[in-house]
Amino acid sequence: MRLNKFIKYPIYVLGVLFLVLMSVLTYVSIALPNAGEVPELEVSLTKENIDRGRYLSYHVMMCADCHSQRDFSLFSGPPTPGTEFVGGDVFDQSMEFPGTFISANITPYGVEDWTDGELFHLITTGIKKDGDPIFPVMPYHSFGKIDPRDVEAVIAYLRTLEPVKTDHPKSKADFPVNLIIRTMPTEPQFTERPPVTDRIAYGKYMTTAAACFDCHTRFEKGNYVGPQGGGGRAFKFPDGSVVRTPNLTPHETGLKNMTRETFIGRFKQYADSSHSLAQVKPGEFQTLMPWVMYSGMTEEDLGSIYDYLRTLEPYENSVERFTSASAN
Repeated sequence: MRLNKFIKYPIYVLGVLFLVLMSVLTYVSIALPNAGEVPELEVSLTKENIDRGRYLSYHVMMCADCHSQRDFSLFSGPPTPGTEFVGGDVFDQSMEFPGTFISANITPYGVEDWTDGELFHLITTGIKKDGDPIFPVMPYHSFGKIDPRDVEAVIAYLRTLEPVKTDHPKSKADFPVNLIIRTMPTEPQFTERPPVTDRIAYGKYMTTAAACFDCHTRFEKGNYVGPQGGGGRAFKFPDGSVVRTPNLTPHETGLKNMTRETFIGRFKQYADSSHSLAQVKPGEFQTLMPWVMYSGMTEEDLGSIYDYLRTLEPYENSVERFTSASAN
């Protein structure tokens, strides 16, 4: 009799735990993500809006970079000409992503059946029109903190692109990340774009719009580690080489000894028509930093970003920038 009690008790406990687990999984699968309602809006296709959207898409928010097919035979992997906004760039297990994530075609061919509100909701919350979330390769958490007018400007520009027909495979997250990403979207916390004369506030805004801290903050086991901008996030190339992002804080191991002019010039060198990107072989130093596209940012915007970065708390973090696959 006593033996039966010892047997039944664990069975009851396991049964309860199973029911709790199933309830949680059901809630996550059905009730999440939840980040507010899709707004009803129609963006204005004015020249000012389109021009602003073009600038943001190419040189700040990097839509044209990730939604392209990058050529990593050249330094910094610039988009292959003609593939901008067409999608097809792959982020998969070979780069230590928890699944296979493929950037979407965001020309009118890919988003013609999306309303402006649905695109706005996706960009700022990471939730697609069917209610499913995307993996935050696209930094929607950052885009949900900028001025809604800038998001609308991007949408206005995308509407003007030439439709390009493609058929990319669907992205697929590995288990349990396919469930975890459903908990990630949150309601946007929009801010108004500060005047450019307020260099620190404007620099912080542009740093957010460019999602600088998404890459320049150490990331381990699904969580950011250390202060924003402290550097050290590792990205693995398919050949096994690893590149790590530098420290952006005003510490000796970061930007303390870099002048404003040098910082701006570091970007603008790639805007020089005489500059030729170096050929890069597997195992040689390479970077994910889209220098060519960021080089199109105005000196005023780059300078403001520098001014803001100088206000960060100095953080000691000497980063080993690159480890070749041959050294692993």
